[in-house]
Amino acid sequence: MRHPALRDAAGTPFWLDQPQRPQRPQRPPHPPLRGAAEADLAVVGGGFSGLWTALLAKERDPGLDVVVLEGRRIGWAASGRNGGFCAGSLTHGLANGAERFPDEIETLEALGRENLDGIEATLQRYSIDCGFERTGELSVATAPWQVPGLLEQQRLSERLGRRVELLDRDAIRAEVHGATYEAAVWDRDGTALLDPARLAWGLADACAALGVRFHEGTRVTGISPAGAGLRLRTPDGSVTAAKVALGTGAFRSPLRRVRPFIVPVYDYALMTEPLTAGQLASIGWARRQGIADAANQFHYYRRTDDDRILWGGYDAVYHNGGAIRPAYDQRPSTSDKLATHFFETFPQLEGLRFTHAWGGVVDTCSRFCAFFGTGHGGRLAYAAGFTGLGVGATRFGAQVMLDLLSGEPTPLTRLRMVRSKPVPFPPEPVRSGVIQLTRWSIARADAHDGRRNLWLRTLDRLGLGFDS
Repeated sequence: MRHPALRDAAGTPFWLDQPQRPQRPQRPPHPPLRGAAEADLAVVGGGFSGLWTALLAKERDPGLDVVVLEGRRIGWAASGRNGGFCAGSLTHGLANGAERFPDEIETLEALGRENLDGIEATLQRYSIDCGFERTGELSVATAPWQVPGLLEQQRLSERLGRRVELLDRDAIRAEVHGATYEAAVWDRDGTALLDPARLAWGLADACAALGVRFHEGTRVTGISPAGAGLRLRTPDGSVTAAKVALGTGAFRSPLRRVRPFIVPVYDYALMTEPLTAGQLASIGWARRQGIADAANQFHYYRRTDDDRILWGGYDAVYHNGGAIRPAYDQRPSTSDKLATHFFETFPQLEGLRFTHAWGGVVDTCSRFCAFFGTGHGGRLAYAAGFTGLGVGATRFGAQVMLDLLSGEPTPLTRLRMVRSKPVPFPPEPVRSGVIQLTRWSIARADAHDGRRNLWLRTLDRLGLGFDS
């Protein structure tokens, strides 16, 4: 039975459903590609990866002829339906990065801060209004067993120069009036909040102003050598380009070697109606931080610039066989669960309605942060596997792809993070069995004070442990 607060919720992503916003482009799609075309750089994918790649390429070389090919609309997929957290972390959190890249985590942290600063500077340079707020983020423990992990997070963060503060039970409940909080770590400047759809549209406008060409409704069906370059085939035409950058995210990569490393995982979110002044006063949260809880199955939530609350996460759903289908964008059982959890955290908001409930697919890999590579003799580069932190890290990924395409070693291409690959997923049907066993084990750990069963401990020993 559907939760009463979801009775009138639209099944579309809130960010893409804002006709009243003047910032929303009121123009028809860019035309599909018809016939043969040429470019210096062809970018496949019109999400954050592709948009940042096109923009940075033009900034590096204004004379470069750049074309972006998008199968549907700019920003329609993960880039337009996420939570709008723009994190400084390039490694899906500090703990994950320190475990996987201990010898270069300090460098990666510095690059992450530099990347977040670069995003903010770009928004200012191109006057992109996407509600960017550098609020920081609260990591909250909602059960006593999660508190030791927060203490470890605080110690590691302080060692690496992050501005963090540990809040005990009274302090966090004074900051945000959540009924489930036991403690929190406040990372004061490592995360910004924004409207992801307005960011995607703004980046596309900036690209177009610099001369980037766009073709929407243009799916790339294959890539093959063509003289000194590559030919990208589409249903009604082709592009021959000297270099190609792939930013296809969770969708089937045109480069076969990438496919074993990525699985598509569905994530879900809700958006409330705007809160009244009285409702806002009842929850505190005056400093508008992003919030994520510290369970293995975690929630992320935040205030918007019109005082709604986005509430998402918890279930991460893999459909056996790795299928991506429009029907999967809705999962009523997860939406009901999220609504129940929302009111457990904020019982004082009982009676508040959700206006939107949606889902979308995330590109996940076994190390939970991006990986990179080249193909076709260095004429093609790719970045994938951002695992939900792509709003910020895709800009870094774009820089890596452009450096790889340059053919010359750079400080970024020398990073072990860039040179190494995650462990590939096994083929189906073993892949589905492994993922579903892991999901069941993670849920079981949360229900048993974080105790990890033999399967999770085995993954930990193999360097494949998943804890967020």
